Amino acid sequence: MREVAQRPLGGELVILRKTALDCQESNKRVDCVFHHANCSGRRVACQTDGCSRRDCLYRECRRGDRSEPSLRFIDKAMRSVRCLFTMSLDLNTILKDWPHESGSIKVRKIAGLDGREKLQLRVDLGVLQMEMTGRPDGRRPHNCESLLEYHQRRAARTEHKRETYELTPEQCADLQQEGIQYYHRYLSLFQINDFEGVVRDTQRNLDLFTFVAEHTNREDFSWALQQFRPYVLMMNTRAKASILLGQGKFAEAIAEIERGRDAIVDFLQQSNFPELVSKSSEIAFLDEWLEEVKAKRPLSKLEIMQREMETAIAKELYERAAELRDAIKLLKTQKSA
Repeated sequence: MREVAQRPLGGELVILRKTALDCQESNKRVDCVFHHANCSGRRVACQTDGCSRRDCLYRECRRGDRSEPSLRFIDKAMRSVRCLFTMSLDLNTILKDWPHESGSIKVRKIAGLDGREKLQLRVDLGVLQMEMTGRPDGRRPHNCESLLEYHQRRAARTEHKRETYELTPEQCADLQQEGIQYYHRYLSLFQINDFEGVVRDTQRNLDLFTFVAEHTNREDFSWALQQFRPYVLMMNTRAKASILLGQGKFAEAIAEIERGRDAIVDFLQQSNFPELVSKSSEIAFLDEWLEEVKAKRPLSKLEIMQREMETAIAKELYERAAELRDAIKLLKTQKSA
């Protein structure tokens, strides 16, 4: 997939997608720029229709002639760009090959012009492009990785002086807006099975919720973020358990799902809305997923032997049942040793 870049027309060439070549108006602009540069030093009148430089002087110049700025521009452009693509500010040239689908989350990774991978999320009216690490929009507010980190540092310095650090309403709003960026990214990362990234970004937003709750006296500001804690806990749990399942660690994954479910229950019970426990879609999802994982979990050697012993007893094969009983005891002893 070719990445898009756009620069000022009068400076360097603009590189865009090949599918934009059908834009005739943009082609005319490109032709005009290059024609103007080519005929700028001619001694005879230019015969090209529409060219305003009919009184230009002609002087043959070869590529690489440093005395002719216009030719230097052409040469530099041709050396640095093998193919010239059309210039356009119309986003449809980008989106036609990647249509939005209602009810579907479409995500892709692309190579940025800076050499780093970027994450793109298709939305109904365009594309969100995010950095893979750091703040999703690539900014470093106050020379920190994020606005949250900036306020965490300030709070630590203030509290070191035994003073209180309190967030203003505007700061709470800015932090919430930053949290939405991370939400878009961890949602996108989950679609491409980058579960480590999901764990990182969900934990970051959980830390954000806690920080705001601890540094504002306004319950409404705190709840504006805390209301999303069940969902973020669920996504954090799904990512952690998915990593374990990918490693074949079913028992650990089951324990992780149970921990995540319990964390959501505890939060809701301690909130002002304990009745939400029975209505939580996050808890319902984890309960259903837990049963699916348990059903798919392969039986351990001990469990297989226990089932064989139960079958032997049911068939009155007592000698075989006794052998299995002794083998089970030995296996348990070895595990506990």
